[in-house]
Amino acid sequence: MNIELLSHRSKVFDEVDPRTVSAYVKQHVGDHEMVLAGAGTHAKLSHRQLSGLDLCHISYGSQARITSTSLRDRYHLQIMLCGSCVQRQAGQQRTLVEGDAVMINPHEPIDLTYSRDCEKFILKLPVALLDAVCDQQRWSRPAEGLRFASRVYKLHALHGMAPLLSLVCQEVEADCTLPSIQEHFVQIVTRKVLSGLATNLELKACDVHERSLQRVLTHIDEHLNAQLAPAALSKLANVSLRGLYLLFDQRVGVSPRRYILRRRLERIQATLLDPGCRVRSVTALALDYGFTHLGRFAAEYRAQCGELPSETLGRRSLARDA
Repeated sequence: MNIELLSHRSKVFDEVDPRTVSAYVKQHVGDHEMVLAGAGTHAKLSHRQLSGLDLCHISYGSQARITSTSLRDRYHLQIMLCGSCVQRQAGQQRTLVEGDAVMINPHEPIDLTYSRDCEKFILKLPVALLDAVCDQQRWSRPAEGLRFASRVYKLHALHGMAPLLSLVCQEVEADCTLPSIQEHFVQIVTRKVLSGLATNLELKACDVHERSLQRVLTHIDEHLNAQLAPAALSKLANVSLRGLYLLFDQRVGVSPRRYILRRRLERIQATLLDPGCRVRSVTALALDYGFTHLGRFAAEYRAQCGELPSETLGRRSLARDA
């Protein structure tokens, strides 16, 4: 694949016994059993942690069968970089090839046979992290929990996913990176996975107030670049202006104005970070979202995101040119 996901800077093992790599993977990525079809010392592994995420580039260098009863408390997004891998699941099997991506749920048994030349990128996402994002977005999960569809995706067809993961890998390999920046990357990647892959999520309202609030939050997200006056939002929620502020205070934790500001800054940051989004300039983007005082905008953005918007855009440009 014409994309680099973790460079030599993240190398943990190179040209070693597959059992050495397997032992490391058991500790950091997921428990499993391995059966080798032949001997060899060509296994390699690159690994990084990004806040709650683990990023792993792995090759066993030999035909290897990996089995596990379940991933327990984590999801795996597995991306084929080269070679092939046979996945057996529920009495069926399919062969994954370069460019294929699959999501493995925590409860699902794993039975994977790697070809000798198979290389994979694995993104480990903790259940608690995805549940937290669902709660933030007020996405209702069925009783059995969040589940991703058993589907093979083509990475190039997942809009913006490949360049986003590449950017994240470059960021985590940077010599100096702020924890707040890493946390924003975690949130963006998690939301990208949840919105880009098929799941069993539903949007349900719990009660009248929840329905009113959800209606307002949806309206805000759909009109972030428009005028959003609290008085108009209170009419949309069918409550008084005081009732709107009380609703936000009790269920969101901030005032409507502060929430709108936060969501606009999050949207701007996501746009600046997403290689698939065209950005004319930071100034034009700020004006699009109603920020007419650019100095105040830059200060608010830095307070929330840990860096200036021009720095965010500059890092994306550097990643694209690298």
